[in-house]
Amino acid sequence: MTVITDGSERFWNQLLPSVTIAGHMANRNHLLALSGCLALTLSAASQSPVPAHPIVLHAARLLDIKAGKLIKPGEVLIQGDRIVEVGSTVKHPAGAEVIDLGDRTLMPGLIDVHIHLFLHPGAEDLQTVQESVPERTITATLAARDDLMAGFTAERDMGTEGTGSADTAVRNAIDQGRIPGPRLRVSGNAINILGGHEDAIGYNPAQHVLANADYANNADELVAVIRQQFKEGADFIKIYETGADSIRDGKLSTPYQYTEAQLEAAVKEAARLGKHVAVHATGEPGTLYAAQAGVASIDHADQLSEETMRLMKDKQIFAVPTFTIFEYFAEHATTPERSAHEHQILDLKVQEFKKQIAAGIPMAVGSDVGPFPHGTQARELVLMVKYGMSPLTVLQADLLNGAKLLGWEGQIGALAPGYLADVIAITGDPLTDISAVTNVGFVMKGGTIYKK
Repeated sequence: MTVITDGSERFWNQLLPSVTIAGHMANRNHLLALSGCLALTLSAASQSPVPAHPIVLHAARLLDIKAGKLIKPGEVLIQGDRIVEVGSTVKHPAGAEVIDLGDRTLMPGLIDVHIHLFLHPGAEDLQTVQESVPERTITATLAARDDLMAGFTAERDMGTEGTGSADTAVRNAIDQGRIPGPRLRVSGNAINILGGHEDAIGYNPAQHVLANADYANNADELVAVIRQQFKEGADFIKIYETGADSIRDGKLSTPYQYTEAQLEAAVKEAARLGKHVAVHATGEPGTLYAAQAGVASIDHADQLSEETMRLMKDKQIFAVPTFTIFEYFAEHATTPERSAHEHQILDLKVQEFKKQIAAGIPMAVGSDVGPFPHGTQARELVLMVKYGMSPLTVLQADLLNGAKLLGWEGQIGALAPGYLADVIAITGDPLTDISAVTNVGFVMKGGTIYKK
């Protein structure tokens, strides 16, 4: 099944002059969003269930991510939503459908552990103010489709930026086969202190503009908010630990928001239900407090002390660099001064990343997509290679570490018997040219073909 998107803009451009809603001319953007929802509805309605017959995928190459090598040629036997056999040749049972993908590489579906389905390019704070939750949920469904079609079959949504637990509805609709999208782990709103990184501090306080996150100012409030978020369907908790960032004397300066004891209370509360905490944290001492508390991941991780890196390695806490968002902000700044500031932060981040690689801390791949267009985030793998990792180590960080961080280790992230049939085919060899992951021509998730 291929999602239908082509032609929707042309359709509404032709229809727009004659369309009114409640006596007013329709907003073109709203109509385009509605057309996208229509496309999603039609595609979901026409989506076939997982085929009852076996499927054999054949291609010139197959990535064995655990062994770190290519198998030539490569085949995968799929029955239902699971992989049955993988190798140069596999059994071709009676009645099997054979799909020859030609001069491509079969590999597991990509994983992005830091996304924002409810954001799109533009001023993030104004999206909360100007766009309703229903409108932003439409945006999220379209973003989920775009990510899946780009080969991302599993993702972690790191905060809805002011739409509460609406991500629960999107996750559930995907799981029920009602709309196309990746497997999702969702956090609902992130958590923040009053006047913190995601509070609406740029506005007149008398206007009471809503924050993009839920408030919690001490350990007791953290526990209360966490319980509410889990009640509303969150899979994990996202906390803002640092911000706003500045550069002073060539070094990153960023205030912390929660003490180690407060973060530890949050980690313990999440662990009570078998879940984890991830933090937005860019520098010290906030990153150290997060590592001491035992969070699952430190996202952005611009500058880490020697002690923080030691703890992360010992506790196997993942760093998620998110280079793509930093590059995007640097190249799309509104003023030359702002661009220079963003480039300075990116340059510092690259220097620190090389230290983190040398320290051996575990890495996972997350792009922070949302403020830049969904479906383009494979750029993150390219940048991680550009700044010091090998293609293989980046792919293992994405697939093996990503699956572990999402709690799906042994289920996704590799092409192996018993794993879920999340398979993509790319043009080229990703072990010699990582940019091959940006050219995805085939997408299967759970045995269902979404792009062919």
